Amino acid sequence: MSQSHLVDAIAAAVLRGLSGEEAPCRCHGAGGGCCPDRMGRLMGHGAERFGLRAGAHYPRDVAQRIDHTLLKADATQAQVETLCAEALQHGFATVCVNPTWVPLCARLLGGSATGVCTVVGFPLGANLAEVKAFEAAQAAEQGACEVDMVINVGALKSGGYRSVERDVAAVVEAAHRRGAAVKVIIEAALLDDDEKVRACVLSKVAGADFVKTSTGFGPGGATAGDVALMRRVVGPRMGVKAAGGVRDYKQAQAMIEAGADRIGASVGVKIVQESQGAEPGTAGSGY
Repeated sequence: MSQSHLVDAIAAAVLRGLSGEEAPCRCHGAGGGCCPDRMGRLMGHGAERFGLRAGAHYPRDVAQRIDHTLLKADATQAQVETLCAEALQHGFATVCVNPTWVPLCARLLGGSATGVCTVVGFPLGANLAEVKAFEAAQAAEQGACEVDMVINVGALKSGGYRSVERDVAAVVEAAHRRGAAVKVIIEAALLDDDEKVRACVLSKVAGADFVKTSTGFGPGGATAGDVALMRRVVGPRMGVKAAGGVRDYKQAQAMIEAGADRIGASVGVKIVQESQGAEPGTAGSGY
């Protein structure tokens, strides 16, 4: 069986499990086909990349897919205000900021089509589940409509799949109760392909709305191969966000072709300028 067929089999098993066609597995109560331990029998080892085209189409305005991002520790209020002004000017999907800036952004963007996205358990993912859930609840109450949480990478790599699922589910419950969507950052550069699949399956089982490639603070960022793999695993109804190292329109196009619904980038203005054929602006960090 080819690698792409293996991933198809896993995705089909996930969907069967979630639809209730199989009895719940004993390890964590999810559908039998989606249990990460059973998945391991299907997933081969050693795959480097999946050359898949997910059939995504380009929006007329690529800005609608961009989370205009500023997550630097030394970001100032003036810089955050500029970020929001740029988001309003270009029509970005959201601004993505650290939690302390959520109230300011919610006030500046109130009444517009641009939402406020923030991060939880960022950037390591090693916080307690209860702490992540509290962060998500506070952010949503202060105006965030989307929460990007970092998966517990160490637990995933240690085989603690039930712990990982509960961690994501705690944030999902806290955010969804307050009307906010959840994106799960799997930090793909730290994972092998088997672990990437497991992370995506666990995120889906836990009820997340998106999976996301990277924090932008890890050893690597988004690749088209990772986006294609993630899309194939989660299926067409769950979002995929590519973040980390997307520095221009060409790279953004590659991510969308691979299946990304959303692009996280600090250079959103540059990407939009290039998409319109104008001279590009000054490049940022590429988060």
